[in-house]
Amino acid sequence: METIITIKQGSVRGTLADGVRAFKGIPYAAPPIRANRFRPPRPAAAWSGVRDALNFGPKTRQPSYPPEIALILNELSAGGDDALTLNVWAPDFGSPPYPVMVWIPGGMFEFHATGASPWYDGSRFARDGIVCVTINYRVGADGFLLCGDDEYANLGLLDQIAALSWVRDNIATFGGDPRRVTVFGESAGAISVAALLAMPRATGLFRRAIMQSGAAHMVMSAAAARRVSGNLARKLGVAATRDALAGVPVDRLLEAQLAMHDDLAADPDPDWWGREVVDTRMLWQPVIDGDVLPAHPLDRIAAGASAAVDVLIGTNTDEHRLFLASTGALEHITHEVTAAAISSYRLPVDSTLAAYRGTHPNATAGDLLAAVQTDWFWRNPAIRLAEAHAGRTSSTYMYEFAWASPQLNGVLGACHALEIPFVFDTLGLGTERLWGATPPQPLADTMHAAWVGFATDGRCRWPEYDLFKRATMRFDVGSGVVEDPRAAERRQWEGAVVPSH
Repeated sequence: METIITIKQGSVRGTLADGVRAFKGIPYAAPPIRANRFRPPRPAAAWSGVRDALNFGPKTRQPSYPPEIALILNELSAGGDDALTLNVWAPDFGSPPYPVMVWIPGGMFEFHATGASPWYDGSRFARDGIVCVTINYRVGADGFLLCGDDEYANLGLLDQIAALSWVRDNIATFGGDPRRVTVFGESAGAISVAALLAMPRATGLFRRAIMQSGAAHMVMSAAAARRVSGNLARKLGVAATRDALAGVPVDRLLEAQLAMHDDLAADPDPDWWGREVVDTRMLWQPVIDGDVLPAHPLDRIAAGASAAVDVLIGTNTDEHRLFLASTGALEHITHEVTAAAISSYRLPVDSTLAAYRGTHPNATAGDLLAAVQTDWFWRNPAIRLAEAHAGRTSSTYMYEFAWASPQLNGVLGACHALEIPFVFDTLGLGTERLWGATPPQPLADTMHAAWVGFATDGRCRWPEYDLFKRATMRFDVGSGVVEDPRAAERRQWEGAVVPSH
């Protein structure tokens, strides 16, 4: 059945089934092409008549995916021009206004960044009394370019601000409460949420924030961002200006972005790329530009930015196994490689290895490296953000997702991105490749209900996180609260440098 609703831009036609209204591909900003390319998002044009909102809009044009990304992603749209769109699922029952949840997808700030995935189907949230919104945004050079002559930075983050502003202005029409918006995301989406917590332009656009496998550390200095943009311009043979790069055909620009990864792997010189890029192998990240992002997000959060925002943050037990196992590298890692990685993180090698062997007694060198890199990239940044936010008048909660995938003979563990369809309650919708044929639905029931509850009133059904007990909800077939999980490993990182801070 079809349903029509009128928003500020005009009327849109969606679908109505089983008490859920769905509207897809609604533009929240003008297409980022021609005069709008490499520029901040501009308002979407209004239309006359009724616009169909029956299909997802295209994602931004992107390079082809590396193996570890291609292994897991299941998308429902290709690249295209009119990419700054969003999708809404809303209840058609009960008594509005309903809480609102806005999903920011991940993709390493270079890939994906689209709400068009069966994993992100928001109908289960709508079934449970939530208005769910998923968005697209710009990534790669189009989203995070910073040139020497620049007045613009962080266009991908500004896209997210534009989408949240659209929600503020229009969501009541769908039955949503603009005063009860929860922004949530995974990986680069969660890093984006952490940046939004620190961005003055985001103030008042959301009341709650959930960060899944991402925190406040994956950001780069303006100097590092200019190095990356300068290297891109040299590879393309053009001036390192925004106008010159905007004149490069999209396909050629994307080929150059991919080639830069080969250059980085061959010669990871921090003087050439910037320390942040060499440490993370991510060419495009949020930029501390002094304006959109005035200072390091963790420092801003510790100083009280978003002190009134309720926070739920967490990671998966074996995050980094996805990136090592999917490329076949895990079984070939030597103890020398693991020791070198620990040393590069400025940790004492012997005591760190002893701490990790104590909690992983039968681990191979590859297993230990995966555990160390999980903590460096994901777990410890999440802990640092929770520590910075804890003790406010708003709430702070920590979780860990521990269910291990049976796929690839169990080598993935509870890896990166594995929690997503449990959160959305979308098991079975294109998830078989990574989750297997029979993932535990009761775990999805539990985790999805926790997200719904947090979006509704800012509370979880377990103790808040503090610096003493460090209560953490561990989600698994049998979920329960653990105090200060893997404390010995956590203490190894106290005072250590984690990404970009």
